[in-house]
Amino acid sequence: MRYFLELAYNGKNYHGWQLQPNAITVQEVIEKALSTLLREAIKVVGCGRTDTGVHAKQYFLHFDLESPIDELSLIRKLNSFLPHDVAIYNLFQVKDDAHARFHATSRTYEYWITLNKNPFLSDTAYQINRVLDVDLLNKASAILLEHTDFKCFSRSNTDVKTYNCKITQASWQKRDNMLIFTITADRFLRNMVRAIVGTLLPIGLVEKDVSSLVSVIESRDRQQAGASVPGHALYLSKIEYPETIKK
Repeated sequence: MRYFLELAYNGKNYHGWQLQPNAITVQEVIEKALSTLLREAIKVVGCGRTDTGVHAKQYFLHFDLESPIDELSLIRKLNSFLPHDVAIYNLFQVKDDAHARFHATSRTYEYWITLNKNPFLSDTAYQINRVLDVDLLNKASAILLEHTDFKCFSRSNTDVKTYNCKITQASWQKRDNMLIFTITADRFLRNMVRAIVGTLLPIGLVEKDVSSLVSVIESRDRQQAGASVPGHALYLSKIEYPETIKK
């Protein structure tokens, strides 16, 4: 029997999602909690990787069991057992071939920028003490929807078979003293969102023209794109699946 688990986590204390030999990760604490509570070795498959310090407002994983369980009881036990920075929201049975990673139809990320010094956002937003032109940022972001090959934003020496991604949303919104960049696509390359933001910021600071983004994308060269912004302000905020995965 296969189950999907919906959760959220603050990534500050973790070296990303995926298991690592010498560093604490979210996957490790989840597997340890499930294995302890269910009294059997549980291996989970996540909907994707998040890098060191990156947060998830919504995340899904799947795992298999031979016998049915009391979903509500396990949610309560997990939330009591897990650290304060990991929260379980939902648990439900799916079809045996449902896959948390491969069946996701879209993923949405947010990047948070604070425009003034705020001690309550120091661990969760990137501080920029300069004026950013939101109109220019949105004009540049619209260009992303016209392209599919994003090799220029991919981490070097990656083992992916294709650099093609279909971006369906990319926009900036100002909320009080915050700027939030939201981007949705069918898939993302490693480091892609942070590299996109790092490339867009000089345009918002009126240091580069909007048209410069086209040249960067067409170059397919990571060195032509901007430096990656810090991971502590990045959030995986939404994952969507087809209804057909449910039992």
